[in-house]
Amino acid sequence: MSSNACLFDVAIVGAGPAGMSAALTLGRAHRTTLLIDAGEGRNAPAEAVHNFLTRDGTPPAELRELGRAELAAYPGVQVREEAVTAVDLADRDGFRLSLSGGDTAVARRLLLATGLADELPGPRGAGPLWGRSAFHCPYCHGYECTGKAVAVMGSEPPRVRLALQLSRFASDVALCTDGGALDPASRATLESNGVTVRCEPVARLEATGDRLEQIVFESGPPLDREAVFVVNAPRQRSGLAARLGCRAFSDGCVEVNEFGQTSVPGVYAAGDMARRATVPMPMAAVVAAAAGGTVAAAVIDQDLLSADFALPHPFARAGG
Repeated sequence: MSSNACLFDVAIVGAGPAGMSAALTLGRAHRTTLLIDAGEGRNAPAEAVHNFLTRDGTPPAELRELGRAELAAYPGVQVREEAVTAVDLADRDGFRLSLSGGDTAVARRLLLATGLADELPGPRGAGPLWGRSAFHCPYCHGYECTGKAVAVMGSEPPRVRLALQLSRFASDVALCTDGGALDPASRATLESNGVTVRCEPVARLEATGDRLEQIVFESGPPLDREAVFVVNAPRQRSGLAARLGCRAFSDGCVEVNEFGQTSVPGVYAAGDMARRATVPMPMAAVVAAAAGGTVAAAVIDQDLLSADFALPHPFARAGG
């Protein structure tokens, strides 16, 4: 181990809800924990966090500040505002992490909570509205669209389903297929339930600041809207899981079991970057990420306890 390397029980890469919740659990378990915060949060553009009991409506930055303040009460938790530039297996010690500030840390176990990042393939003008009046999740933002004029972009069955779901919230819903084909049965279901269908290709979204005003088509009249639900393309924010050889699904999510264990011994993952095989898509909810971090932290603590006292691991990975 190099002279400037510190040894921790656990290193957590990513300080969003999953990472901070894991650090809280480990700090309370008297585990020396390094929480590495690169300062990049997926929900940073959003006005508020929702569906988090006692914190519904809290701005994301405020939630992070509250979490950091709570972690400060636990001396075993060290927070570093840096990025991890490399992770390697260390001889006998676990994992060696190279930090952007030049230091090195070694941890016996590693929890990845680096999260996803969203790419918006279209339409033009959606980027500045993301998290403010352009959304993707009805559970995160649907209630705030109550009584508003809303559009859903896309023609695939999940987009039809979303438009029908939002008809319970919004005063006026339109499905904009952006030139995509819509089968007659879906169109009939939409229109019979009061959902307008516009099939012209979309030219752009027009807004004042971050507030959508209308959807402009390549032909036909524009459509006045207050919010739009667009298709997002989530990707891994960090390449660490891939470089460590963690097994992943075709959508890029890291595969974990119900205990947050990846395919690589000693490496755990939590938050929206990881999912179980039985879950068809990454879970975007903040409370779900926090719960995943808590579960993974408890299993890591038991993993280390088993190693320290030569005990059977109660959450041993299948196959060893």
